[in-house]
Amino acid sequence: MRNNQIILGSGGAIGTLLAKELVQFTNNIHLYSRNPKKVNGSDHLISGDLLDESQLNYSLQKMNVAYLVAGLEYKDSVWERDWLKIVENVVNACKRNKVSLVFFDNVYMYDPSCFGNLTEETPVKPVSRKGKVRAKIDALLRAEMENDSINVQIVRSADFYGKGTTQSMLNQVVIEKLLSGKTASWFINSDKKHSFTLIDDAAKATALLGNTNSAYNQIWHLPTDKAYTLNEIVQKISLYSDKPVKIRVASNFMIKIFGLFVPVIRESKQLLYQYENDYVFNSSKFEKAFNRKPTSMADGLKNFILKN
Repeated sequence: MRNNQIILGSGGAIGTLLAKELVQFTNNIHLYSRNPKKVNGSDHLISGDLLDESQLNYSLQKMNVAYLVAGLEYKDSVWERDWLKIVENVVNACKRNKVSLVFFDNVYMYDPSCFGNLTEETPVKPVSRKGKVRAKIDALLRAEMENDSINVQIVRSADFYGKGTTQSMLNQVVIEKLLSGKTASWFINSDKKHSFTLIDDAAKATALLGNTNSAYNQIWHLPTDKAYTLNEIVQKISLYSDKPVKIRVASNFMIKIFGLFVPVIRESKQLLYQYENDYVFNSSKFEKAFNRKPTSMADGLKNFILKN
């Protein structure tokens, strides 16, 4: 039987890298978005809208695995309007066509009091508007797991860093600033530990999980190195840059000012609790199950900076 796999919302950084990784498992890769573009020469392109259930239903015919990796505009109002509807559409189309589903998620729905050690068992207790949207999606997909209506898995990442991702806070306000000789910015406290997932590792692990039958009907944290403070991260960056290292730690007042000019900061104000305390993302479940370690932050930063 042909192993047809489709990436829903294929135009973003994770979708592009995922397409490259899936060639290890199949040569029948389908890319679905409003304006899909080939990543591999053999890719099949499908133009469609995730908000149109009929288009999804038609496009998922004869598919085996669907990866929902879409990135919506980073606005509370857009997330509240569209995200749950998109997931409902995809779930319904997967049910009709007996397609396994992999949903790419983040940590916004988790209880902030547990950020010192985030695992797949961390309670869902969001405090932000975006987190509440993610909590509704989490509840919907967990119900599908319990009902055994389709094979589904949730894969979660910490904050991204790495080449190609345009919504990485670490990329935008630290790495790129330092490499251009400018002052890096951070939020609230630079001495608190923070986990970051290398986007390449996230794509590789997602492809592996999607092609592992025993991984379905579970939640997985994607491989992520141990957490570091901003000061430790900057020290690693300085090894590969000849520019002077300058850091500015923004107060809540300064963040409001930055938000006037930087949309991703403006839309992240409700998530500042992630910077007030340690943010430690635990991926030991994946590491033990697949005997794979994440790329070290030192190597990830080195490769990113030297290729930049």
